[in-house]
Amino acid sequence: MADSVLLGLDVGGSSIKAALVDVQRGQTVTPLQVIPTPAPSTPDAVLEICARVDRQLGARGPVGLAFPSVIQHGIARTAANVDQSWLGFAGGERLGALITRPVEFINDADAAGIAEMAAGAGRGVEGVVLLLTFGTGIGSALFMDGELVPNTELGHMEFHGVDAEKIASARERTAERLDYEQWCARVNDYLARLHALFWPDLFIIGGSISEDFEQYRHLLHSPTEIRRAAYGAQSGVVGAAFAAVRAQRRTTAAAAGAAAAAGATGARGVP
Repeated sequence: MADSVLLGLDVGGSSIKAALVDVQRGQTVTPLQVIPTPAPSTPDAVLEICARVDRQLGARGPVGLAFPSVIQHGIARTAANVDQSWLGFAGGERLGALITRPVEFINDADAAGIAEMAAGAGRGVEGVVLLLTFGTGIGSALFMDGELVPNTELGHMEFHGVDAEKIASARERTAERLDYEQWCARVNDYLARLHALFWPDLFIIGGSISEDFEQYRHLLHSPTEIRRAAYGAQSGVVGAAFAAVRAQRRTTAAAAGAAAAAGATGARGVP
């Protein structure tokens, strides 16, 4: 297996997705595995599944772990659709200990956005791009000229008195048995609120429901162009792998920079 083939993991409130990803081509090279998220979705229960998948697929190199939480300096700071024991937990560090390799721990929507901006629906788009993933909740990833603004969490924005995802997520559509016209009316209202705040140049619609985009795209309306996520349900997995290789490159560059600085200091002599 080439070093350019890395494992991407995408943990959600209802399922854990995984695949090996060729990060040079931006494509999965194994079928997408979809495993029910354990209940309760504690760190140990979830990460044991992730470690088992890693062994089964024979993965090598760094791993990307996308997760539905604000991730700050490797620590989960929120836990909206998973067990509350994730709060304050270093998920990447723990999985890294289980598989003895580096793990990049990243917000799931941010991972999906990285995939779309690098090789999907947002590739080459300048200005403000906002990806929204509709699934168990609503994830968001905001980009300015291709640069990620991490952890936006716009699914938890106040919307008609509650979190937006409690009105317009794919789970709410299923729970309330909304048809596409009813659901899209809610989504359009939500998009209008986001447009007023960010004036994006592009909305990208992702998450599980994006697989059916052609069935409801004519019902979505915004002054801004709306595109379906090119990677669909695989966005988080592919983006997690991209995030892992980017983290590896940052680490390598930082080490090279430190070595160069140390060499320059040695050449000058220490006063």
